[in-house]
Amino acid sequence: MRAWQDTDLRDFAKLNQDPRVMKYLGPPLSLQQSKAIIARQTELTESGAPAFWAVERLSDTQFIGCIGVKTVNFDVSFAPCYEVGWRLSADYWGRGYATEGAKAALDIAFERWDMPRIYSFTVPKNTPSQRVMQRIGMKRVEGGDFDHPNLAEGDPLLRHVLYTLDREDVMS
Repeated sequence: MRAWQDTDLRDFAKLNQDPRVMKYLGPPLSLQQSKAIIARQTELTESGAPAFWAVERLSDTQFIGCIGVKTVNFDVSFAPCYEVGWRLSADYWGRGYATEGAKAALDIAFERWDMPRIYSFTVPKNTPSQRVMQRIGMKRVEGGDFDHPNLAEGDPLLRHVLYTLDREDVMS
């Protein structure tokens, strides 16, 4: 994981246009939307706040997506809180990059920012992301499923499952 670079925009925009990547995230993003995400994450990183970082493969420095921790402030019972998440190019799925990066992001969140609890959530059909959540030690919150408040009634991505991990469970 590293700071964003200007050269990441082309690959990040391509990733955000890929229907496989966006299947559980929402409609494809425009170039301008991808650029705005990079700008916001860069601003957060430079201020020392939680953010999503660019991810590159160590073997050849190929940009493969982003992983990090972000603040969640939308209207749900468990917010405000912090969420660990990932968005990787489909070409790199199933190779352990999301798990490895998410573990590193959790370490930073618990050690640098002393966060007491981290959440992650996705739609019920996104079993690959749920498996990553489980591999990094997160547990599904019983009775924690929720409708995402930023999505309209009837949206197929409305319902979400909720996972959490407490700092004390990792640091003890």
